[in-house]
Amino acid sequence: MSNYLDAVIVEHNPSQKQIDRAVIWLHGLGASGHDFEPVVPQLGLANDMAVRFVFPHAPNIPVTINGGMVMPAWYDILEMSLERKVDIAQIERSAQQIRDLIQREIERGVEPKNIVIAGFSQGGAVAYHVALGYPQRLAGLMTLSTYLATNDSLSYSDINKDLPILIEHGTHDPVVPVVLGQQAQQLLTDKGYEVEYNTYPMAHQVCMPQIQNIGKWLNKVLD
Repeated sequence: MSNYLDAVIVEHNPSQKQIDRAVIWLHGLGASGHDFEPVVPQLGLANDMAVRFVFPHAPNIPVTINGGMVMPAWYDILEMSLERKVDIAQIERSAQQIRDLIQREIERGVEPKNIVIAGFSQGGAVAYHVALGYPQRLAGLMTLSTYLATNDSLSYSDINKDLPILIEHGTHDPVVPVVLGQQAQQLLTDKGYEVEYNTYPMAHQVCMPQIQNIGKWLNKVLD
């Protein structure tokens, strides 16, 4: 039996019908599963849709770029260059923990085609790795203010080649430069993926127009 990551669970319209859709949403470095919990009521999800949001907490590990300080992190970041040297083995380990959460949702009655994988910043890098390599068809992939860290080591899944992908980034992001979002968008478009790419005049954060757009996108891919 898997030892599932602790997670914050928020359900949209659980009284309407049995939950049959899910969004697994990963937070950024040093944050927690509570980070995006307040966003759910602001998304404007359809009233006839019953969705379980799963916001897992990353484990506490030492992070090299922060002087080895122990904090919630999906993997160690070894340097802050544009190349973003990271611990690939730790990304894979975290990815497996997210696959376990997907499997739990499947066992609860949510079909893979009704599951969205999402992530912000460091969580987005893991979301890329999970969704693009997942062996069953998913509903979509949403990555916010992040980068594709594992292109060279990722086994891309043929069944998700037409996966809807939403990439969003702040044009004034000092933590993850917007060029990294553009690089991911270009790489995936060149591979034939359907990518919606949006930027906002903001830093390393989310904003209300973006949240509203995310809600519209979720309504579409989870319909």
